[in-house]
Parts: sequence; structure tokens; C-alpha cells
Amino acid sequence: MVDGWLANVDRAVAALIACGRWLVLPVTLVLFVQWPLRDLVQAYSREANDLGQWIFALYVSLAVTFATRERTHIAADALAHRYAAATRTRLARMAALICVVPWALFFLIAGAPMVWQSLRQLEAFPDTSNPGYFIIKASAWLLALLALAQALLDIRRLPAPR
Repeated sequence: MVDGWLANVDRAVAALIACGRWLVLPVTLVLFVQWPLRDLVQAYSREANDLGQWIFALYVSLAVTFATRERTHIAADALAHRYAAATRTRLARMAALICVVPWALFFLIAGAPMVWQSLRQLEAFPDTSNPGYFIIKASAWLLALLALAQALLDIRRLPAPR
């Protein structure tokens, strides 16, 4: 039962990441057109910047999880690369359990009222009043949710130490 549930979570996280990787294209486009909009058109550059910010927030929340899943994120590996594979696996499980799970749970619980209020109000950017600021807050919450899900997957699914 637990393995079936974890397999469904694993597939859901993988599908979400697969969809989210395409966000890099609109972020790139918005960054590309922002300066010409400001310098040539002299309009809409602030809107482009706000749009880019919330797309980038979504992209990062998914990209960090992808890097974790692929074991390509930055890690303190100066000493650990010398350890046996079983020791590295135990360390990864312990780090997920002791560091990531509590942090993610804290952020999910403590941040829920702020995120919920922002979503209910469809909060706009404070300096421009453009819509979409709530997406940035929701993206931070999504990052914590994905970090928790991935940590639980890592705790359960990392190769067993020998």
C-alpha cells in the first residue's frame, strides 16, 4: 500500500517537473523582450518584468526538485565522495529526514495562512499593481511541498545500504 502510494507521488512529481521544464522558454522570451520594450516601445517593460518574475518562481520551484531527483544539485561533497556508497546513501536519507522534512513541514504549516490569503485576494505586485504576485508566494509553497515529497521518496527509495 505504501509503495503504491509513493509510486503515485513519484509519478506525479515527475509529471509536474516534465511540464514545468518548458517554463524556461517563456522566461527567456520575457527577459529578451523586456529591454526593447523599455528602450524602444517605452511601455510594458514593467509588466514583462512582473510576468517574468512569477514564471521564474514557478520554474525554480520545479527545477530545484528536478536537480534533487537527478542528484545534480550543489552538495557539500568535499569529503563525502570518498565514502562508500552505502554510507553516502545513509547520509542522504538522514539529511532528508533531519533537515529537509522538518524545514518543508515548517514552511508548509507556517506559510499556509500567508499563501492562502494571497491566493484568496489574487494579490498583485505591490509596486506596479500588476496581477500575479500570488503566484510567487504559491510557488514558494509548491517548492516546500515538492521538497517534502522528494525527501519522503528519497528516504524510502534510495538504494539500500549494503
